[in-house]
Amino acid sequence: MASMYVCPPDLLPQQTGTRHTSTPGRTWALAHRPEAVRQARRISRHLLTQWKVTDEVADSVLLAVSELVTNAVRHAQPPLSLGLCCDPAAGQVHIEVSDGGPTLPHGGQATECTDDEHGRGLMIIELLAEAHGDRQEAGHAIHWADITTRG
Repeated sequence: MASMYVCPPDLLPQQTGTRHTSTPGRTWALAHRPEAVRQARRISRHLLTQWKVTDEVADSVLLAVSELVTNAVRHAQPPLSLGLCCDPAAGQVHIEVSDGGPTLPHGGQATECTDDEHGRGLMIIELLAEAHGDRQEAGHAIHWADITTRG
């Protein structure tokens, strides 16, 4: 069974109208700006402390959250949201970042990167996650990663 969300008022999950499979109705809406990465890390750090995950696991989750949110801000359209779930029985933290889908090829920030400045985020996720992927749902894309909590 997944852990309960216990958050201070400024970190409470919000109903976004999006229902994710692993985080039903429980997501944090983030501003589609670079500051979203800091906010997502703050939310994640708070929950990871409550869930009593090890520092090593917390570092991996925070890095994965940072990479997924950064990719959404740089390469996708709004809206942006974060979902987190800890399943002690499965020994994993599940991360979901939802965005409005990719930016147009000739517009937005996706075209501002040089070849040596992009592509590393998914390689990092590959190294950190037990499993990861993405899926399309009505009007948005969901990028997810499962980080194991077992040594």
